[in-house]
Amino acid sequence: MANSARDIKKMKGREKIICLTAYDYSTAALLDDCGVHLLLVGDSLGMTMLGYSNTLPVTLDDMLHHTVAVSRAVSNALVVADMPFMSFQISDEEALRNAGRFIKEAGAGAVKIEGGALRHSTVKRLVANGIPVLGHIGLTPQSLREMGGYRVQGRVPREAEALLADAAALEDAGVFAIVLECIPPSLAADITAQVAVPTIGIGAGPQCDGQILVTHDMLGMSGKVAPRFVKRYADLDGIMRKAVADYTSEVQGGQFPAEAHCYN
Repeated sequence: MANSARDIKKMKGREKIICLTAYDYSTAALLDDCGVHLLLVGDSLGMTMLGYSNTLPVTLDDMLHHTVAVSRAVSNALVVADMPFMSFQISDEEALRNAGRFIKEAGAGAVKIEGGALRHSTVKRLVANGIPVLGHIGLTPQSLREMGGYRVQGRVPREAEALLADAAALEDAGVFAIVLECIPPSLAADITAQVAVPTIGIGAGPQCDGQILVTHDMLGMSGKVAPRFVKRYADLDGIMRKAVADYTSEVQGGQFPAEAHCYN
């Protein structure tokens, strides 16, 4: 049986929570088989799958399409769908309607919403209607324009205090966990100690209850310079380029297909 939001919440203080992104059936099936606890269908698919420069153009239909594919592949992990820009900001009623589609139509086990205290009523409304919510504070990519770019958050006391208040507000609203993105490790440790729900870090240091990375970054699939917080565990970009080069060479030279690849 797949992990539920309740299962993830119970892992705080017991076991580190392993999270990665997934956007398609085959990748999700592999990651699920490897024992990843939580798979996020992130709106980062705007960059990794759709070729946008940021997450803002990603639509609700884009997210539903990819969430369905991931949900079909997963037997064990909790599938969390990112609610894209302007799918939850207009009203709590619209947020509930759109979040419900991820659960009812796309098979997700929870949704993720960016923002802190400002989203208290939205999160509370969703949770009250049976939709688990993963919070997200710190660097929130959907606020890219207002933040003035991808900047570390919480470095000055005023920002740190606001993030501590945001985490408390999200916990009060009923989130099962909170993503902390691009904040100083000491602040992440303070938030982790303050809240009773798990924290999941991305560029937030080792004291969080779990960690998440964009799978394409972690596997070196993008061919681009990854953010500082990313550790590359493989160079699939290089491996794939060599494979295509070898294939091209063998086709042009007549070595492929060989007899072993033919039906006699």
